[in-house]
Amino acid sequence: MLRHLYLSYTSSDGTVSVKIAVYNFLKVGVRPGMFVLVGILFLLVYGLLVFYIGWSGWSWMKPVVAARFRWLYIVALVFLAASFILARIFGSISFLGVIGSYWLAVFSLLLLILPVVHLTLWLLRLTRIPRHHAHKWAGVVTLVLLISTMGYGIFNAYSPVVRQYNIQIDKKVEGVDKLNIVMAADMHFGLLSGPAHAKRMVEEINALKPDLVLYPGDLIDDNLAMYEKSGIADIISEIKAPYGVYASLGNHDKFDGPIEDLIAALEKSNIQVLYDDKIVLDNKITLIGRKDRTEEDRADVATLMQNADLNQPVIMLDHQPYDLDIAEKNKVDLVVSGHTHRGQIAPAQFITQAIYENDWGYLQKGSMHSIVTSGYGFWGPPIRTSSRSEIVQINVTFRQ
Repeated sequence: MLRHLYLSYTSSDGTVSVKIAVYNFLKVGVRPGMFVLVGILFLLVYGLLVFYIGWSGWSWMKPVVAARFRWLYIVALVFLAASFILARIFGSISFLGVIGSYWLAVFSLLLLILPVVHLTLWLLRLTRIPRHHAHKWAGVVTLVLLISTMGYGIFNAYSPVVRQYNIQIDKKVEGVDKLNIVMAADMHFGLLSGPAHAKRMVEEINALKPDLVLYPGDLIDDNLAMYEKSGIADIISEIKAPYGVYASLGNHDKFDGPIEDLIAALEKSNIQVLYDDKIVLDNKITLIGRKDRTEEDRADVATLMQNADLNQPVIMLDHQPYDLDIAEKNKVDLVVSGHTHRGQIAPAQFITQAIYENDWGYLQKGSMHSIVTSGYGFWGPPIRTSSRSEIVQINVTFRQ
């Protein structure tokens, strides 16, 4: 039985997205006919948007390009438009995934640029500027904006920065005054967030000399086989931290198989996965990792906090930064999260700001600290225009 089929270019992480997920029909109790109807509607809307983009390019190139090249343009556009759907149907054909991802970057940016260009052209009709000149330069401006924005977005995606936060937890830890925590989330390791990006992350994290490394979810990109074949597991096993490396799972840490296989694959990289689990580090610091919010059987915070020593610092990994007030009421000291990508593609950061109490950065609620990272990788288009790839360093000071 088909568990999921994605016909989308970004995730529901708060980024601008159109997503169709077909889940196990028996599990969710939804009629297959409804999914067919929604799928047809999606393809209709998507086709109209592709036609809008194609028509815009055709109208600008028609006066200056030979007819045979115009037909090549149509064929290329149809192939590109179908590539990201074909990549999800034939997941083993990696070149389709690469082409489809970059097409979706172009597609999403043109949907932002073209309406502005067409509005400008309409306003220029009120001036004495010849229409054919304005039309010609509109095509040039569109191309320049597309290329420059693509370059900016790719740079942001593949050039991570280190962001630092200094917090104080008002609890005494015997023999420990400070704790250097390094966090990375939403790596989405797979096809485009590959070995080179993983090596960069290892170098950056080890250079920070962490005491503890935390990965709050979305380590892989829905494809365990791709992750295992890439050699990334061996690369990230080189990260060193005295207190260890711990992870919780996110909504994209999924594949069509037992979750135990995925956890085992991650733990080959010297990562301990906390799947609704609690552990005490050196009898001094309590660490909790939650299942993702999409898991139906995930435990609530109160259950996970049972028997926790509240005299010790309590740190929680929770992929999606919801219900911070619940964590505060249950005396959690620090919650680390990802998931939002801070929108990834502008102006979606305004959507994530509306959805989440803390969609990126630092927030304090009472004595509880929430830190949300924009993520180290990306999902879908390999670009970031509303955020930048990052690693987070949290310098924790304890009461003396």
